[in-house]
Amino acid sequence: MLSKNILPVILFFFILVSCKTEQHFNEKKQQIAFIADVHLQDIFAKYKDNTYQGIQNPKTGEYVNIRTMNAQLHSTRIFNENYFAFLEALNDIVKRGIKQVVLPGDFSDDGQPVHVRGLRKILDNYSKKYGISFFVTTGNHDVVKPFAQEAFKTDFLGKDGKEQIISSSKNNFKKSELEPIITTDIKNWGYKETIQEMRNFGFFPKKTDLYWETPFSDYNYEHYNFEEAQKESVLEKRTYVIKNTNLFLPDASYLVEPIKGIWLLAIDANAYVPNEKLSGLPNNPNDFSGANTGYNNVLIYKSHLLKWVQKVAAEAKKKGKILIAFSHYPMVGFNDNASPELKQLFGANKMQLQRVPDEEVAQQFADAGIQIHFGGHMHINDTGIRTSAKGNTLFNIQTPSLAAYMPAYKILTIHSNTKLEIETVVIDKVADFNSLFSLYEEEYAHLESIKSNNIWNKEILKAKDYKEFTNWHLKELVRLRFLPEDFPAEFLQSIVNLTGKDLLEMNKNTSEISANLKSNSLALSDFESWTGFDMIFDFYRLKSADELAKPEIGKQRLKQYELICRQLKKSNNQKLILWAQIFLKTMNGEPSDHFEIDLKNNKIDNLSVK
Repeated sequence: MLSKNILPVILFFFILVSCKTEQHFNEKKQQIAFIADVHLQDIFAKYKDNTYQGIQNPKTGEYVNIRTMNAQLHSTRIFNENYFAFLEALNDIVKRGIKQVVLPGDFSDDGQPVHVRGLRKILDNYSKKYGISFFVTTGNHDVVKPFAQEAFKTDFLGKDGKEQIISSSKNNFKKSELEPIITTDIKNWGYKETIQEMRNFGFFPKKTDLYWETPFSDYNYEHYNFEEAQKESVLEKRTYVIKNTNLFLPDASYLVEPIKGIWLLAIDANAYVPNEKLSGLPNNPNDFSGANTGYNNVLIYKSHLLKWVQKVAAEAKKKGKILIAFSHYPMVGFNDNASPELKQLFGANKMQLQRVPDEEVAQQFADAGIQIHFGGHMHINDTGIRTSAKGNTLFNIQTPSLAAYMPAYKILTIHSNTKLEIETVVIDKVADFNSLFSLYEEEYAHLESIKSNNIWNKEILKAKDYKEFTNWHLKELVRLRFLPEDFPAEFLQSIVNLTGKDLLEMNKNTSEISANLKSNSLALSDFESWTGFDMIFDFYRLKSADELAKPEIGKQRLKQYELICRQLKKSNNQKLILWAQIFLKTMNGEPSDHFEIDLKNNKIDNLSVK
């Protein structure tokens, strides 16, 4: 029989061991990487039904199928170099020992068989070689329409720097300099084909999953078994009826528990709006519009998702699971609360304002139980926070694209059920990012020879790394597309060529300007080295990269912009006042680089070095 004196010692030892065990458990934090909007185009792909190999790269001797630089610089995404950036990001994830990777949509260029197959091969390779589990959801570029359709691209780079048409059909293009290439590999796949090809990445259950379900499953967590989940996972059992029609469409949403205690909620927020007049033909892609609007249409056409989310969130809370939601589209406005001013200055259909989710979206999903959601679609780095009238808070994390400025991915570190850390990893150095540049040289020479209008700036080919390359991409995109498309001509002309000094002195109060310069340790000459175009470009950098752009712009320039905006707000010109308000809000968003979220107290703390 143990003496009374030794019992406290044993009890103390037991508590000590328990504490150490708990401490050891807590030290093993779970991490999940999020890579949005990969837009993978398999530049080394070979077509199954055509012997065309593309064009030979004189630098490497390899044949590549790439798009023109002109096409890239008129698009919100890079088509070619992001192939290398994606591999760089995956290699970085491998080095960090992260085993769970989420791709929140637009994983492919446009859902073409050749590119979806190419992505699947890459993911399979990293799964087998490094034990990484990938979880994917659909974006508007993965399933352009719910059913497969013919497609073509007119802007592949062909022989002698000319444009090359590649089409899935002989009947959907005009005459061109080069003979068009015909291959079914360039068509747009629908749900059936895309989900089947990507079946190993979350869309269907695996034996290793602790749990898996869809909005249409009729089993529960307590009685889960893989065989039943497999039967319920077939696409024919995962359909919903479109409002005011008798049409049924697939829904690729799923819930999975890949790690004990963590639920990943993949929401298929592709909502296809039916045409007023339907063809009456089965599975006709032309009966629907695209899905790029996102959640505003989800509330109308996919209301079953909200009910399912509410059920899942309640179960997660009851069972003590950490629920991480992701989808392609943002659930919260992404303009740092400047959308009303943007609408007034630029118009409701400019600046991608049609993609901004209504406030009702955040309210509904917050009240349904979503606390944290990772989105993509916008190719921006941003954090949006909304608290509903009922007091429920939703944190929306916008994951940047590797195919745009600033190229980055996110890492979620789960410290506890309520303490989450998010870090943004910039992919600046990328092996082989400039390996295609000699081909662009040929393209540039051709454009010069035909005296092309608005030819792109050849300086982009001097980029020293991938981050600088994406910076050039955005700068040319602003010059070639955003300025003529988005900015009112009169307003643009009033500021684009002015110096910073001119902008500062629009308000004639020289004594106030002098005082402000002195208090901010600035000189008037500091404002003479840049123009309104530079300010507009930096606005787009902030809009795209948020906190990540600030070191690129520099503290002094940001102080100059802030001072100018404060002065412009006192102007009699309503457009200048709006511009100042928009710029200041864009400069001062929520933490978006490295931060911590406290789900218990609904707080966010910036962990970035100031």
